[in-house]
Amino acid sequence: MVTGVLLLVTIGVRNPDAPVASPPIQPALAIPEQRPQPGAEAPRAGLAAPVDRPQVSDRAELDAWATRVADKTHVAARVLAAYGRAEMWMQRQKPTCHLSWATLAGIGRVETGRGDFDLAAIGSDGRLAKPVVGPPLDGSPGVPAVHDSDGGKLDGDRSWDHAIGPLQFLPSTWKKYQERANGDGGAPDPQNIDDAAFTAARFLCSGGDDLGTPSGWWRAILFYNPAVAYGQDVFNAADAYAEASVAP
Repeated sequence: MVTGVLLLVTIGVRNPDAPVASPPIQPALAIPEQRPQPGAEAPRAGLAAPVDRPQVSDRAELDAWATRVADKTHVAARVLAAYGRAEMWMQRQKPTCHLSWATLAGIGRVETGRGDFDLAAIGSDGRLAKPVVGPPLDGSPGVPAVHDSDGGKLDGDRSWDHAIGPLQFLPSTWKKYQERANGDGGAPDPQNIDDAAFTAARFLCSGGDDLGTPSGWWRAILFYNPAVAYGQDVFNAADAYAEASVAP
C-alpha cells in the first residue's frame, strides 16, 4: 500500500498491535536479543554489521557468492541469489537507495517464521514447489478486513484478499510494484523468488529513502509493514545474516 492509504498490512499480514515472536533460527546463526528502536542504530547498508556483497557481473559470480554465503547463513543458495540479484538491480536502477540483500533476507526470515512454508523448497527456476497463500483477511479476531482487490486472480478468493508468495504481498501491493526479474517478457509471478525479491526491492526503494542511513532504513521497513515489532525482528535477522556473511 502507498503513503496516504490506511496501512493495515503491506507485505506480511498481522494485527499491528499484536506481538511478533522472533523467528526460529539455525543454532549457528543466533539473532541478537536487542530490540532496536527506529533510528537508534547507525547501520551500514541498513545494518549494524558489514555485508558480504554479491558481484555485479555475471551469473556464475553471483552463484559463487550465494554458495559461499549460504554456508555461513544457512539460507538456501538459490534464495540468496535472488536477494543478491535484487540488490544489484537496485544499485543500477536506484543507486541512492542502498538496499542490502541482507534486508531482503531478514524480511524473508520473518515471513517464513510466521508462515507454514519452506524457502528451501524451491526450483531452479525460482518458483516455489508449493504456492504460498496466507489465510483470508476477513476481519476475524486479530486479522484485518481487506476485501478482494484482484477478483481472486492471485489468491483464489473473490471475497477477501490473502497475502501471497514467499514475501507475502497483498494483491494490491503486488499489482503496483510487480516486476519480472529475468526480463523474458513473462508475467511477474509472486510465487517466484526472483520476481518476489525484485518487487520487494522496488517497494522498499519506492519512497526515495536512503536505506544506508538509520532513519531511511526504518522508514522503508515501516512502510513495508507499519508494526515496530516487525521492523525490530527484520533488523535483528538481517543484522545476524550480515554479520555471518563476513565471518571467517
